Amino acid sequence: MRIALAQIITGRDLAANLALVEDYAGQAKAGGADLVVFPEATMRAFGNSLLDIAEPLDGPWATRLRAIAAEHDIALIAGMFTPGTADDGAGSKVRNTLLVTGRGVDTSYDKIHLFDAFGFAESDTVEAGSDPVTFQLDGVTFGLATCYDVRFPALFTENADRGADVNIVCASWGSGPGKAEQWKLLARARALDSTTLVLACGQGDPASQGAEVKGSAPTGVGHSVVVSPFGDILEELDGAPGLLFAELDIAVVKEARTKLPVLANRHKF
Repeated sequence: MRIALAQIITGRDLAANLALVEDYAGQAKAGGADLVVFPEATMRAFGNSLLDIAEPLDGPWATRLRAIAAEHDIALIAGMFTPGTADDGAGSKVRNTLLVTGRGVDTSYDKIHLFDAFGFAESDTVEAGSDPVTFQLDGVTFGLATCYDVRFPALFTENADRGADVNIVCASWGSGPGKAEQWKLLARARALDSTTLVLACGQGDPASQGAEVKGSAPTGVGHSVVVSPFGDILEELDGAPGLLFAELDIAVVKEARTKLPVLANRHKF
């Protein structure tokens, strides 16, 4: 299977962000990809209001994503914001959602681990999800994760237990000293923990385009990577926007689980 990671930099405008999705989805299809992955917060970049643009999975933004996937005959994953479900009477939170659509697939994942770290409190505005999600495309099983989830191995091994050959991480990673290195290290570690291929797609680094980032909102560092089940980085982008292509060899997952059977050998406490 050929995949593409679309390392874009989104902004406040929903229509402009959709135009980016359409452009990169077209490029991905032209490059032979069966699946194109977009980052967390594709709908609207962090650092902007979210409650006013959150919409259900059958709303106009998600409907347009489905249309783009159908027009290009490609499966597509993108980060959006859906209304929170907590009955607190305030209606003050959203869910940080990945929508998966196209090629006969239609599912979604709500981010479980919220980024309350490095001076940023995602839980102030976002309601956590609770359930892991996997899906199948062309006989391959994929697990889903979002950004801060990558620091929690249990989600990745749970996805593997549910049959995942590949774990996908969509992120808008916070910048700072050593953060890009942490991002790549964590992607490699989760591949080793779960003996899955890991596709880690992040927002590009605004600084790569001369933009000054203000405040503590995580707006991206780039360095989207494809990692083997043995922890090797197979493909990597730098900080700038770009489209990364990779051929997924699912046989290497079986090889890793034979040579390095950490899933079979582990003890659950």
